Amino acid sequence: MFSGFKEVREEEKSQMVGKVFSNVASNYDLMNDFMSGGLHRLWKDRLVSKLSPFPGMKHLDVAGGTGDVAFRILESVNSIKRRALQDPLNDDLQEETRIYVCDINPNMLDVGKNRALEKGLGEDKSLVWVQGDAEALSFEDNSMDGYTIAFGIRNVTHIEKVLSEAYRVLKRGGRFLCLELSHVDIPVFKELYDFYSFSVIPRLGEIVAGDRESYQYLVESIRRFPPQEKFASMIADAGFQKVEYENLVGGVVAIHSGLKI
Repeated sequence: MFSGFKEVREEEKSQMVGKVFSNVASNYDLMNDFMSGGLHRLWKDRLVSKLSPFPGMKHLDVAGGTGDVAFRILESVNSIKRRALQDPLNDDLQEETRIYVCDINPNMLDVGKNRALEKGLGEDKSLVWVQGDAEALSFEDNSMDGYTIAFGIRNVTHIEKVLSEAYRVLKRGGRFLCLELSHVDIPVFKELYDFYSFSVIPRLGEIVAGDRESYQYLVESIRRFPPQEKFASMIADAGFQKVEYENLVGGVVAIHSGLKI
């Protein structure tokens, strides 16, 4: 099979991806800023706004080791709780929120745990850090209110298994949301984007992180990922209803969503 444009046997992909993300973990968010001009922060804000977090929810964020999405979800929940506490008649805050941050790579999880400490969230019981495989989750059936995966699904070996596991762990009424770098269709913009991706980003990786090869892989993996419509059909095939997607920045990224009914 292909992992990026480099041909890789299926059984080798997880090892190669593990090596890439171990290499980039300490510089991951910094490089995201360089690669996206800081836009990845707005894209993640948009993802969380579509999720509509609520106090007491059980949420699973997959491939989220650095905590970027989980921290946003927790901040949104805490904001709702602060407003609700001003209402003496509100009794919806009894159940504890749990946000499970699941990542296969321990280096990425270490980055997230350290960031939680820096944010004063090291002892927050709402955040639960779990090393796990998106293709074989350790969580029970029908246990989660929401599932997010941001910039992670293109790096798995079997997308269909990840979608099937997402469907399994979600409760009925639970939402699946995926933020992923996608495909640009506007011709002139596509040419500029391709130049930036293949010529600029690997060079940035070399300068900022001292690692051209890993960032070359990250760029190539984007082009191997299914186009928006094809990925939407894969989500529907996994059992999700009301599947839709929103292109951001002309399709540089897309947010796909589905509902378990």
